[in-house]
Amino acid sequence: MRRFMPDTFTLLLVATVIIASLLPAQGQFATIFGYTTDCAIALLFFLHGARLSRDVVIAGILHWRLHITILAVTFGIFPLLGLGLGFIPQTVLKPELYLGLLFVCVLPSTVQSSIAFTSIAGGNVPAAICSASASNLFGMFLTPLLVGLLMSTSGSAGFNLGALETIVLQLLAPFILGQVLEPWIGKWIRSKKKLLLPVDRGSILMVVYLAFSESVNEGLWSTFSVQDIGVVIALDILLLIVVLMITMFGSRLLGFNKEDEITITFCGSKKSLASGVPMAGAIFAGQSIGAIVLPLMLFHQIQLMACAVIAQRYAAMKAEREALAEAALATKPA
Repeated sequence: MRRFMPDTFTLLLVATVIIASLLPAQGQFATIFGYTTDCAIALLFFLHGARLSRDVVIAGILHWRLHITILAVTFGIFPLLGLGLGFIPQTVLKPELYLGLLFVCVLPSTVQSSIAFTSIAGGNVPAAICSASASNLFGMFLTPLLVGLLMSTSGSAGFNLGALETIVLQLLAPFILGQVLEPWIGKWIRSKKKLLLPVDRGSILMVVYLAFSESVNEGLWSTFSVQDIGVVIALDILLLIVVLMITMFGSRLLGFNKEDEITITFCGSKKSLASGVPMAGAIFAGQSIGAIVLPLMLFHQIQLMACAVIAQRYAAMKAEREALAEAALATKPA
C-alpha cells in the first residue's frame, strides 16, 4: 500500500503551493527570496559542473541525436498539439485562454527544474544541461517566430538580451567555474553523492514557491471563473500527458538508453515560466496578458508536480535495478 502513497518530496511540493497561495511572497521579501533562489540555482549548477568529469561533459555536448529530438518536441510537436486545441468550441474554451494555451506550446523548455529532475531520476545530466540551455537560446528567436506564424499578433519579442544574460550568468558561468575547479574538487564531490540532493530538491521548492507567489499576486484565483480555470487545468494536464507519452515511449522507439530517455522526458515535456512571462509582455505589448499567462502559470505548476512523481519513480526503479545487479553479482560463483 505504501508504494501508492505520495513521497516526502511530493508532499513538500503540495505544502509549498498551499503556503504560496495563503502567504505569497511580496515586496522586499519577494525580492530577497528571488535573489536567494538565484543563488541556490547557481550553486546547483556549480556542483554539477564540479562533479562531472570532462569526458562526460564532452559526451553530453556531442550527443546531437538527443538534442535534436528534444528541440523537435519543444518547437515542433508541442505547437502542433496547440493547433489541435483550436478545434475545441469557444463555448468551452474562451478564445483568450486558447491563445494562452497556444503560447504555452511555443515556449522553450525550463532549465533548472529540467536538469534537477533529470539528476534526481538518474538521467544524462550533461546532455540535459546542453539541451535545456540550447532550448532557451533558440527560444529567443523561435518563440517570437512561431507566435507570428500561429497567432494574429503585432510586435515581436526579438532577441531578449536580458534573458540571455540570465542564462549565461546564473547557469552556464557557475557550471563552467565548477568545470574549471573539477580537477581539484571533483573527486571529493563525486564521493559525496548526497551532497547534491538537498540542493536539487531545495532549488525546485524555492522556484515553485516564488513562481506560484507571483501567480497569486497577479490575481490567479479571482480574475477568472472556476469553470474557466478548470477547463485550462484539464487541457494543461492533457497536453502534458500526451507529450510525456510521446517523449517517454518515442525515445525508446528511437533506441535511446534509459538515461537518455529520462533526459528527453524531462527536457522535452517542460515549458518555461521564467522565459514565458517576459516574452508575453514583449510580444503582446499593449494588450492584457492575464488570460495569456494564466495557462502557463498553471502548466508550470502541473509539470513540476507531475515530474516530481515521475522522477521519484525513475529513481526507485534505478535503485531496484542496482540492487538486483548487486545481488546477482554476490550470488555468482567465484
